[in-house]
Amino acid sequence: MRKLIKQLGTTLMATLVATAVQASPLVIGGKNFTEQQLLTEMTAQYLDHQGFDVERRAGMGSAVLRKAQENGQVDLYWEYTGTSLVVYNKVTDKIDDPAEVYKTVKAMDGALGLVWLNPSKANNTYALVMRSADAAKQQIATLSDLAAAINSGRELTLATNAEWYSREDGYRELAKAYDFKIPRDNIKRMDSGLTYVALKEGEVDVALAFATDGRIPAFDFVVLEDDKNFFPNYAITPVVRKEVLNANPKLGDLMNALSAQLDNDTMSALNAKVDVDRQSIEEVAGAFLKSKGLL
Repeated sequence: MRKLIKQLGTTLMATLVATAVQASPLVIGGKNFTEQQLLTEMTAQYLDHQGFDVERRAGMGSAVLRKAQENGQVDLYWEYTGTSLVVYNKVTDKIDDPAEVYKTVKAMDGALGLVWLNPSKANNTYALVMRSADAAKQQIATLSDLAAAINSGRELTLATNAEWYSREDGYRELAKAYDFKIPRDNIKRMDSGLTYVALKEGEVDVALAFATDGRIPAFDFVVLEDDKNFFPNYAITPVVRKEVLNANPKLGDLMNALSAQLDNDTMSALNAKVDVDRQSIEEVAGAFLKSKGLL
């Protein structure tokens, strides 16, 4: 009888926990740049339409957002496989296969109670870009070409954000991999969005960019080929706390359906609507969902 009472108590407690999770708003987080703000808003509108009570927490730094999810303060957000691999899990072994990158982070983060759902086809890798005319004139098409130009004494200035400058998959490790060094005075650190403006206006020669950013084609920039495959795959993927997923069984299928709609061209076009055409995040997210029959 005592054993039965204990089992019933355990079952009741689990039920109460699940009910509490279901009753709480679903907290959707996001980082502090356009693509992430779009993904946060897109997810919030989509899940709200599906009957979820949602709360938005956009505009967070990568490390802060990740910690918030680990601590249960954020339930769901879109992460990049390469970021989890290199920055959060400190994997130093080179993994070129995108499927293997995903498999690795899925297993490692799974041990922390974080579930990686289906990855999208969008790979928002880091990239260094130049103005197309300048790259052609200087015969720089790859990161090896860039390194050779710098090592030959050519003074080139780089615009980067503060986070990438010090990340494990950032400037310092990239410079080691390609064996070059830009003088400190020639590295301009600024907010992510300003790197594109600085390059467009001729204030710098090279800029950090995100591969799915719509300003790359709009501003006639060229992406320098990562010919040594320094950057891992950065597949955009919804990540949810296991406790929340267990309490909301349909959440996984819903997010997988949304993830299946995203690829590089789609994200680049959506980002351009905000950064180039100056449409609002809410407007762009809503229009996209409606176009896919998700709203």
